[in-house]
Amino acid sequence: MKRIGSCAITTPDDVDTLQFDWGIIHMLSEERVTGATSFSFGRVLLQPGQGHVRHNHPLADEIIYVVSGEADQMLDDQPPVRIKSGDCIWIPKGVFHSTINRAEQPIELIVVYAPAGSEQALRQDPAVKITPAKNK
Repeated sequence: MKRIGSCAITTPDDVDTLQFDWGIIHMLSEERVTGATSFSFGRVLLQPGQGHVRHNHPLADEIIYVVSGEADQMLDDQPPVRIKSGDCIWIPKGVFHSTINRAEQPIELIVVYAPAGSEQALRQDPAVKITPAKNK
């Protein structure tokens, strides 16, 4: 990580890799990394045919931006809708949701939690394998 005054520039090598059987997450900005508390920001890769289970964030809104690929997005227990590259999904706090990659290649997502903190639940998941950052 590079600090410039009170700012920070991070790369995936600067942060832990959170690996699940469905994909990986790099939280590139969160309090433990950059000190940010207003929001957290991460990159998610969902493997083909995989996704995360239905869940919600009682204390934070979430924004998902689809960088590449296509998936089915369940929101508020409604039938899934197809999301694709360029789509942005806003999920208010408390709304149940899940994302399932229905394509034959990985889907890349950017996630933002506001305020920061809800991303810490990922580290508590019994299915997570945490690989420490290469650059400490």
